[in-house]
Amino acid sequence: MTQNNGRRRFLYLAAFFVFRILVVVIVLGGGGWVLLAHPKTPVPSHWNPLRDLKVSAPVTPVTRYQLNRTVADETQCRATLAEAGVHFEAMEGLVVDQSCGIAARGLLTRLATSHIEAIETSCATTLRLAMWEHHVVQPAAHELLGTGIARLRHVGSYNCRRMRTLQGENNGWSSHARADSIDIIGVVTTDGRVLTLLNNWQGTGPEPAFLRKIWRGACDWFRVVLGPDFNRLHADHFHLQGSGWGYCR
Repeated sequence: MTQNNGRRRFLYLAAFFVFRILVVVIVLGGGGWVLLAHPKTPVPSHWNPLRDLKVSAPVTPVTRYQLNRTVADETQCRATLAEAGVHFEAMEGLVVDQSCGIAARGLLTRLATSHIEAIETSCATTLRLAMWEHHVVQPAAHELLGTGIARLRHVGSYNCRRMRTLQGENNGWSSHARADSIDIIGVVTTDGRVLTLLNNWQGTGPEPAFLRKIWRGACDWFRVVLGPDFNRLHADHFHLQGSGWGYCR
């Protein structure tokens, strides 16, 4: 009997301990939620998962969560781009069939600080591109080239086609078929230099270093990034893709 009482007491104390832990977690969690949600919260917006993404805000561990939430909400995506000064003119969604089309479609002509040749693409692709341009491309240009970037050069985003491989067309549909990606071939600096992957990827010096740095940095904002080191089909461009499980090569 004494042994049974001891076992029951142990189970009671264990259950009471677990209950106390749960109460603490609930109280602290609730208090944390109230703190984050309060209109006058002292938590900066770029550290607050309940606040909207701002392209120009410093990058924190919360930024990726804010980005994923924003690209999934067309209204918020467009509002975030507008707040950043990105020129993304709304267009009617394009529906070709179940494999091809552009949701949250728009005409992109300018990012936060650089121009881009007019291109039809999705809001999600535009927002990822804007984050890359602001947080990777411009800082790398100032650090390694001593100048800013005036223009990003591309060869398209939307293309209703299947994936291309070294063996020919794949049975799967390309991410371009939904404008989930964009191909960047180079940049024009504010002091007039034209840098392309075809001409400036190889070798040493600031230009190749710059291109390689923005290639690596693209992996923070896009889920699939392919460049000249991947295969010869990408010798002249970065394939920047928002969908996928994550691959950087």
